[in-house]
Amino acid sequence: MTDNRLGAAVSPYLRQHAANPVDWREWGPEAFAEARERGVPVMVSVGYATCHWCHVMARESFSDPEVGALLRQGVVSVKVDREERPDVDASLMAAASAFTQQLGWPLTTFLTPDGHVFFAGTYFPPTPVGKVPSFRQILAAVLDAWTERRHEVDANASAIATAIRQGAEADATARSGAAGGGAEPSPLARPSRRSAGSATRRNRPEGAHLPAVDSIRAVTGLLTQAEDTTYGGFGGAPKFPSAPLLEFLSDVAADGDGQAGALLDRSLHAIRSTELTDVDGGVFRYATKRDWSVPHYERMLYDNAGLLAVAGADQARGIAVFLRDTLRRPDGAFVAAQDSESTIDGQRVEGEWYRLPLDERGRLDPPPLDDQVLTGWNGLAIRGLAVAGARHADDGMIALARGAADALLATHVENGHVTVRSSTPRGVSSAPPTIEDVGLLAEGLLELALVTGEVSYAVTARGLVDDGLAGRFEVDPVLAAAGTATGEQPQTAMRSGTVALAAASAGLAALTGDATYRAAAARLVADRAATGTEQPLGHADALGVALALQRPSREVVVVASDPTDPLRTTARDARRPGTVLALVTPDQAVAWTEAGFELFEGRDTLDPAGYVCHDRVCALPARTGDELGAQLA
Repeated sequence: MTDNRLGAAVSPYLRQHAANPVDWREWGPEAFAEARERGVPVMVSVGYATCHWCHVMARESFSDPEVGALLRQGVVSVKVDREERPDVDASLMAAASAFTQQLGWPLTTFLTPDGHVFFAGTYFPPTPVGKVPSFRQILAAVLDAWTERRHEVDANASAIATAIRQGAEADATARSGAAGGGAEPSPLARPSRRSAGSATRRNRPEGAHLPAVDSIRAVTGLLTQAEDTTYGGFGGAPKFPSAPLLEFLSDVAADGDGQAGALLDRSLHAIRSTELTDVDGGVFRYATKRDWSVPHYERMLYDNAGLLAVAGADQARGIAVFLRDTLRRPDGAFVAAQDSESTIDGQRVEGEWYRLPLDERGRLDPPPLDDQVLTGWNGLAIRGLAVAGARHADDGMIALARGAADALLATHVENGHVTVRSSTPRGVSSAPPTIEDVGLLAEGLLELALVTGEVSYAVTARGLVDDGLAGRFEVDPVLAAAGTATGEQPQTAMRSGTVALAAASAGLAALTGDATYRAAAARLVADRAATGTEQPLGHADALGVALALQRPSREVVVVASDPTDPLRTTARDARRPGTVLALVTPDQAVAWTEAGFELFEGRDTLDPAGYVCHDRVCALPARTGDELGAQLA
């Protein structure tokens, strides 16, 4: 008799497997205690609700009663949603890299009852395909090793756990001053680590070993060499939009590098003019071909949100419409993704719905949504919409950012602290918030505050930054006991929560005059940025923040009651590394001052007025757009 315990799960991915003839358990100490009592290993299968190859493996293997019986007899089976539990996914991915470089989902891992991985892979077919063994063969080999060669299993698991622990300790030391063919390819980048201690000092905040500005700018040359000059983008197939990499190019371009700007424009053109962008404006997760054709049709909130921060006006508006019409809930929050598969004529098929013209899609049910509301991903969307809305003078985008922020503050934040990582209409997940949630939401709220002038968002952001710098994060008990908690890993597809926390901290330094925030920001990104000068993939976001920290701080405050005042229009072009731009009314300037943001002190006396400050030393107020433009130049 099947004892599948996923029916009451909050995660949509786990609920997709609730009818499997597999004795699935959720991740937690109970599953490992059961394995210890039975003397069997733990199989942990990781995926997410819109993962095509996860669906395939579920249909081929986990829906097979015979496979279910084999699993029931030989292992304790655990399902993990990588969106709900990024901490678990990061740890298992780190272990899986010892077995394969083709990391992705579904991730299939086998662990000892002590929580140490001793074998891992991705998708396994129901029957052998070429050199790829079947899932049943993998299971048989694993169980044979477990019963016949336990000493090898234990030694292997111990060595992998030690390597993960040493890597996590190196990360913690760096942060301490601050307080294939059949799997969805992973965007995780795990470059080799190196000390940043030899980096040359240059305009560097005290105590931080940031790479020199010239070293950061030189990364543009590496990216130019990696560009696909025929089809655009970087590398071969599969091809990802890599929003953090594009934002880094935007930062370097704003710092005066024309080569970076041209490379950015070519890359964005490739994304918007090929099959990677759907006719409704949403961007798919990746293309399976080098020429950006045959996209993998799932559409993730994080890809689209990240691109908003760098996209041109038309492209940004298309993405915003997709977020508004497809991923937005009635309360204003955004769900995680839209599936690649849809049901047509009773069959689940990949991509068919997307290949139809827009006017024909309405007669069919659209692909389902991954209906999780993830705090960090919504923070990324809030930031992207606020940045794009300000840059392109689009009040609709800013309204969407407000809606998402207000929804998150009402449901995922309590007494100024992030208390929820993931929620669905079925309830709140027990998964603890991570640095991704705190950092990305803090950065998003601070950006929204600067665009709208609403200080309440900044006050909450300041509290979240303080939480993040204090390291107030719950460590999963299984990973803690096993010593395999890795912390947040660098990614190529999405802005890092650690980097977002650093950027928000640097912004607070400019707004409050508290230099400890700036020093903390530098320490958070120093090691990642140093690695990124040689291996930018996975570290581009850290490079952008490191560049900003080494530029003279520039603060721009525009005070104007009239939202159409030319001063506000002129200020839209002021964004560049090291610049903080705030748009407020006189009454809002008073509110910011009363909340402890010293930059706004005395800014309520002139309306309109623009203030350009360098390291908080301000020029005479500009009263016209031309005067402000001259000071900004």
